Amino acid sequence: MAGLLVLPLAACGTDDAAEEPQTDDAAGAEEFEPVTVEHAFGATEVTERPERVVTWGWGTPDAVLALGVVPVAMEKLSYGASEEGFMPWQEEAFEELDAEQPTALTPGEAPPFEEIAAAAPDVILANYSGITEADYDKLTQIAPTVAYPDQPWSTPWREVITTVGDVLGQDDEADQVLADIDADVAAAAEAHPEFEGTSIAAVAIDPSAFYVYSAADPRVQFLEDLGFTVAPSVDELDTGESTFYYTLSTENVDQLESDVLLSYAATQERADEIAEDPTYQTMEQFQEGHVATVAGEAVVSSVSPPTALSLTYSLDTFVEALAGAVSSE
Repeated sequence: MAGLLVLPLAACGTDDAAEEPQTDDAAGAEEFEPVTVEHAFGATEVTERPERVVTWGWGTPDAVLALGVVPVAMEKLSYGASEEGFMPWQEEAFEELDAEQPTALTPGEAPPFEEIAAAAPDVILANYSGITEADYDKLTQIAPTVAYPDQPWSTPWREVITTVGDVLGQDDEADQVLADIDADVAAAAEAHPEFEGTSIAAVAIDPSAFYVYSAADPRVQFLEDLGFTVAPSVDELDTGESTFYYTLSTENVDQLESDVLLSYAATQERADEIAEDPTYQTMEQFQEGHVATVAGEAVVSSVSPPTALSLTYSLDTFVEALAGAVSSE
């Protein structure tokens, strides 16, 4: 459970190949300018507009879908996903694009090379993933492959979108996707001026550990975009074990002081258990009712990290929970 809340999401299982999805005809209407993308394993040149796109990892398929293109194959997910392996916002995009579902690729530590080859891609996008250089070398034998810019599972979510835009010849459209997301978040912040300057700490409480998300985590940056400020205690208690989060001893949870505590829970049942646990009743936020809880695997996934489709999907859920915690007496 802790891994699901803290680490990038990967699913398990297999799925049969779906019918070939359709891509947006408008995407190919304009002349394509060749692009070279530099990444951790070198540089990849894309000389023609891709028509058959395979994605591997988190966030990238959403960027492709947001630009009106349906991947021919993408990694199957499980946490928060449907039985077929797709997140709810992805299924909404398939419907909006009037497209068949892509082939769901079998997840694992390494990509399923045979399945990817069977999809006959023009390009493979793995710019938010954990592929190794050996994986990359095998993938490039199938099609031009774009890896992450530096470290695995660490590409900024906005860069995922702009890189996909570059590869698909839709850089302006990618910028517009980001502008639209920013506008939605800004509108939510404007509608809730009480968020401005309110200190917050974001946590995931596992039965065996209490995780605190640091200011570098995209989940926290999203809260700052809504107007919240990171509580000083978040930095003061940081153990330095990770760039994005740290573990806090249950004996010290009362030292995590903030105006509002945002708690992520996989289920409402788990959220109720946390609320009733005497361990956390030592925290002022629980005592005074200033805890915002978001429950549900899909909602938790939507900001872990955000994607071109997921952030706006769950925005209202987060805002509602946060508004209740801020106004609670």
